[in-house]
Amino acid sequence: MPDSYGKRARRDANAKKLAARQARRDERAQRNRDRDAGLIEKGVPIGPAEQAEFLPDADELAQMDKEIAGTE
Repeated sequence: MPDSYGKRARRDANAKKLAARQARRDERAQRNRDRDAGLIEKGVPIGPAEQAEFLPDADELAQMDKEIAGTE
């Protein structure tokens, strides 16, 4: 289903996309200026893994291995 029907809705949808694109450009330019000024580290920011809370810990992994092997 398209985002819009008709010329006016299509124009509004394109204007919204253009504004979002310009906002991303402005944010990227600000990050680059901050990196050049030394306010933030160069390179891709790496944060903590969000999936870590869903991964089993060492005890759960050992239990799973025992279950797979068939000895409990």
